[in-house]
Amino acid sequence: MHDFFANLFGARLADGMTQVGLKLLLALLVLLIGMWSVARLANLVQRALQRASVDITLVGFLRKVVHGLLVAVLVVIVLNMAGVSTAPLVAALATAGLAIGLALQGSLSNLAWGVLLVMFRPFQVGDFVTAGGVDGTVESLNLMHTVLVLPDGREAIVPNGKVGSEAILNYNRRGMRRFELTVGIGYQDDIGAAMAEVKRLFEQDERILDDPAPGVWTSELGESSVNLIVRGWTKPGDIWAAKTDLLRAIKEHYEAAGISIPFPQRELTVVQGKLPDSAKQG
Repeated sequence: MHDFFANLFGARLADGMTQVGLKLLLALLVLLIGMWSVARLANLVQRALQRASVDITLVGFLRKVVHGLLVAVLVVIVLNMAGVSTAPLVAALATAGLAIGLALQGSLSNLAWGVLLVMFRPFQVGDFVTAGGVDGTVESLNLMHTVLVLPDGREAIVPNGKVGSEAILNYNRRGMRRFELTVGIGYQDDIGAAMAEVKRLFEQDERILDDPAPGVWTSELGESSVNLIVRGWTKPGDIWAAKTDLLRAIKEHYEAAGISIPFPQRELTVVQGKLPDSAKQG
């Protein structure tokens, strides 16, 4: 081939074209081998993350990031081997990256928080949480947003940037939740007997845990009643049913035991007679 180019273009030009051809051929060979190696390395990273029990969503994302970075480095190397100056390309990519980063600042914040949420797992699918100021059950956690199902069945899509920047309350993490009731009894009723009725109800309901122990205390001497505060612990899925059933049972047992639950009362004093002149003028 060199002799062909030498006869056609001259010896000096033929030497240059041969060198360029060899560079291009070598660069193409490096590109092909490099793409194969990049794919193997990305798969190796993926398998390592899977063995480390990293979340599957994060595994796929990190594999794509590693693959993209390695491809970018490979392209720069291949262009240098081909004799192409990569300085303008690198500068252009840096400028474009800065512009894209500024334009997608909110999205990148959501992405960064999504990675952190997936890594540290402050909640899992099925947990009832307060996240980003929204109360709901976690349906899914993506890299950009978290999907919550509200108690009334509505669906809330909360950006991960908002979820991560505010306090996260997880009601399921400890495996138990505490409920609280306030019950009023009459001033003429026996406080000890009222407390004993509630304690018997604790023992009858298997959903109310023994540890931590439930309890009932006198909390306030109100205007119309002596207020008792009732607290108990249940598993997260039992809290609503146990709380409402206990409230109904307290009323029924108090009625059977002759313990009153008084209504709010007010005393009115009616003064009969002629109003004084000062009251009339007012």
